[in-house]
Amino acid sequence: MALTKADLAENLFNELGLNKREAKEFVEFFFEKIRTALAEGEQVKLSGFGNFSLRQKNPRPGRNPKTGEEIPITARRVVTFRASHKLKERVEQNAQANREKFKAQAELNA
Repeated sequence: MALTKADLAENLFNELGLNKREAKEFVEFFFEKIRTALAEGEQVKLSGFGNFSLRQKNPRPGRNPKTGEEIPITARRVVTFRASHKLKERVEQNAQANREKFKAQAELNA
């Protein structure tokens, strides 16, 4: 299951008391600010979550997988994300809890 912008807006509506229109506008505004900053070449740092940054990729040879024809891939900028230590720790804690839960269920079913 994936968390969507609609889910975020619904959470703002339910937990913060914003009306649905305000919640949707807030989510759109937040992501538009991130898009604009990245498009202008700025780095986006979200404390406790991670950093979005731009990286230049050099041109390189590619290949059409269907025909095998060699195709040049042009230089371009790509967005990269580096998770913060706090986010990595939280993900690992949840992964560990899930592993223990599945192990216990497997032992019960055995």
